Order: sequence, then C-alpha cells, then structure tokens
Amino acid sequence: MVLPPRLARRLRSARTWITLGVLAPVGMLVVSGMMLLDLRRDAWDKAEQTSQNLLQVIERDIARNVEIIDLTLHAVVDNLKAPGVAEASPELRQLILFDRAATARDMGAMFVLDENGGSLFEAAQTPARKVNYADRDYFQAHKARGDLGLYISRPLVSRLTGIRMVVLSRRIDKADGSFGGIVLATLKLSFFGRLFDRIGLDEDGAINLYLRDGTRLMRHPYDAADIGVNIAGAPTFERFLRERSGSFVGTSVRDGVERHYAFTQVGDLPLVLNVALSTREIEAGWRAKALVIGAVVLALCGLTVFLSLLYGRDLRRRAAMQAELARLSLTDPLTGLPNRRRFEETYGRAWKSARRTGKPLSLLVVDTDHFKRYNDRYGHAVGDEVLKGLARCLSESVLRPDDLVARVGGEEFVLLLPDTDDAGAMRVAGKVHQSVAALGVPTAGIAAGTVTVSIGLATELGGAWEWPEALYGAADAALYEAKAAGRNRTCSAERADPARMHAEAA
Repeated sequence: MVLPPRLARRLRSARTWITLGVLAPVGMLVVSGMMLLDLRRDAWDKAEQTSQNLLQVIERDIARNVEIIDLTLHAVVDNLKAPGVAEASPELRQLILFDRAATARDMGAMFVLDENGGSLFEAAQTPARKVNYADRDYFQAHKARGDLGLYISRPLVSRLTGIRMVVLSRRIDKADGSFGGIVLATLKLSFFGRLFDRIGLDEDGAINLYLRDGTRLMRHPYDAADIGVNIAGAPTFERFLRERSGSFVGTSVRDGVERHYAFTQVGDLPLVLNVALSTREIEAGWRAKALVIGAVVLALCGLTVFLSLLYGRDLRRRAAMQAELARLSLTDPLTGLPNRRRFEETYGRAWKSARRTGKPLSLLVVDTDHFKRYNDRYGHAVGDEVLKGLARCLSESVLRPDDLVARVGGEEFVLLLPDTDDAGAMRVAGKVHQSVAALGVPTAGIAAGTVTVSIGLATELGGAWEWPEALYGAADAALYEAKAAGRNRTCSAERADPARMHAEAA
C-alpha cells in the first residue's frame, strides 16, 4: 500500500516517533489513573454508606430516649391538672406524677418547680429537696415564652451531684394561662458518651452532638474541654443548619483535620448530630493500593519516556544550535544590535505596510563623526567601546516595540521608525544627540561631549518615495548634507515630487 507523501514524511520523522514514544506511556498513565479514581470512588462510597448507617442508628437512639423523657414531662404536666392530685398524700402524689421515671437509666433528678423557681415535687424522694433554679437559662426561657414546648439546655453541672448533664424541661401554666413553673428532668451526659463509645471510629474520626445554637453537648472521643463550646458561625456548623441533613468534606474548626461530615437534625428536636470520618483514613486503603499500582506503572512508563527523551535531547540540541546560528546571522556581534540583514528584512516589511496603510515611515541614518580618529589615536579596543556606547544611546532613544535600531556598517547605524512622521522622527533624532552628548569613555580619556553623530532623516508618506531604496538613499544623502554642514546635527531630506519622479523614470 502506498502511503500519502505527507504521512510518509511524518512517519520518517524522528520527532514523530519521539512523540509516539511519549504519548504511549501517557496513555497508560491515563488508563491507570482512571482505574485508581474508580477505586478511590469506591472507598468514598463505602465511607458515605458507613457514615449514614452510623448516623441513622445514633439518631434513632437519641430521639427515642429524649421522646421517652418528654412523654414523662408531658405526663407530669397533665397529671398536675388531674382532680384530687393536690389533696392526695405525698406518696400517692409522687406515684401519680412521676410513675417510674426516676428509675430510668441515665436519668438524674426530676423536679416540679413553682413560678419562683423553688422545688415543689421531686421524683426521687418526698418531700422534695429544697432547691431553687430560677437563675437557670431554661427556667428564664419558659418564664419569658409560653410556646417553647420541650426545651433542651446547654450542658450544666448539677448542683446536687456535681455530674455533667443537660436539662429537658416543659412549662406549666396556671388555669388563667400565666406562668406557673416548670417540670424538668436531667439527662446525664454519660448517656451520650456510652452511646458514642459503642461506635468504632478511626483515630481522627469524631461524633458530635450540638444544640441548634452551636453549643456542643457531647463529642467522641471525649474531652471535657470540648463540652459546652459554641461553634456557631463556623462554616461546617452553618452548613449543618442550612441543609438539615446531608454530607460534605470540610475542615474542623477544632483541630484543623479535614473530615467527611455526615449530619442530620435529630427528629424535630433542636439537636444536630454529625459523624465525621477523617479523609486520610477513608483513603488509607486506597492509597496503599494506588502506591503499588502507580509505582509499577510509573516505572514502566518512565523507562519508555526516558529512552524517548534521551533521543529527543539530541534533536533539541541540534534545533537550539540552528536557532542560535539563525539569531547570530541577524545580530551584530559587537553591539548586540540587529545587523544589516535583519534591517533589510524588517525594512522591506515596514515599507510594504506603510504603502498599504498610508501611514508614515521614517528612517534615520546615523554616522559617527570622525570615528577613524578614535581608532587611530586610542586603538580599536577603544573604538569598539565607542560603538557599544553609541548602540546603547540609540537603543535608549526609542521606546516602541516596533522601532528598530540596527548597525549596518562600521560606524553607521539606522533607526527604522514605523508610523512616525517628520516631526516625530526629528524628536527621536534630538534624543539621539542628547544621549550621545553624555557618552564618554573615561578609561581612555574621552570625556562626555567628545563623541558626536550626524543624522540623515527621510520620511515616506503618501508616495513621496517610489521605492524603499529611494527612501534609504534620501536619508543617506541627508546624512552627507549634515556632515557637510559641520557635523553633529540632523538634516532632513526634502520630499520628492511623485510627478517629477515618474517623468524622470520615463
């Protein structure tokens, strides 16, 4: 089969085979990467499912126990209104009001308080111990509002036992609807601690239970300093409140560990529960597999790429040498300016552009005055320093990227100024004279102001010059006019009359 010529040339190109030698391992890496991403996605799916299962189990347990306590509080409120309760004996009244609530595990004290916060009845004993909780936030909250329903307090330390707990309370209204006190039950924080401890989490995993105001009720692993801390305003907690349930990856405000958070509101209660798994631990198993697979694939791909690049390095060196030779062929080795060849290429393009667009194109031909004297008197080394200095002065006199400064002869330079009219070119020439006036070679005793240049200026605008050679010749003639007029000055070529030029050409 005969291949098309273009394809045949490409297949014979060493660059093509180097590219294929690099792309093949890259393809292997892409495929391996996709496989590893699938494994990683599986690890995250498993973590998500585990978190949701744990969340569901814990949430149901908390909701069920709080519901049981709330039903007991409801019963007390209702039984207080039952006929004959007030006249019953203390023992019978205690049985009617509290039934077996006092025997529930993790229940602490259970009181009925009057409107002043003092104790009326207690589930644990008769008569009730004399306590007053009028200063507690839950008492004040019920006193201020009649529609709170079940109120769950912040973590407190019991004044009776010194044990950490939360208080669940409901308001008691008098017959006229005014505040008549509260019924409360305390739930030891150890309930949440035992519940969370049954869950096996990784080292950086955590379970948190918050009130909706951001107060932490319990954390696993347990740290006493964490209890009661308020994180309202933290990005993670704000998202808990905003979305009610879900999952996301975030960074903990507590310890700065990145975790996967699965969270939910606990029923209709003002509680927020989250299970947080460390992202590092979620990916630990996947990371071990990825390291082994990645190492093998990388080793094989690396070997292939190395061999391809080894061959490609020689090609790059050869290309770099060719590029440098091309650059040197367009650069004056002494001054570093573009040389005549570069100038002629650029000049040709600029001339065509000026004739096409009608924009002006100015040319300055610059020659060093009495340059031979410097070489004869100080030697060629000093003469070279003068030329280098002149190159700097000329380069500093132009600012636009399209302007070109070139050395076209021994001590002759040109400045090509696209889109510049006579006046603009004359200003540039003035800058050149000003800059050269400050040039000196102190090591050779050449003071500033000693070196001068003569400049010839010509501008192409509206067909003033028929050919690019004519414009250059006019600028060169203006240069000799400047020298004849005493040097160290700029002379501008007079524009040619296009009609006269055509007549002379005929």
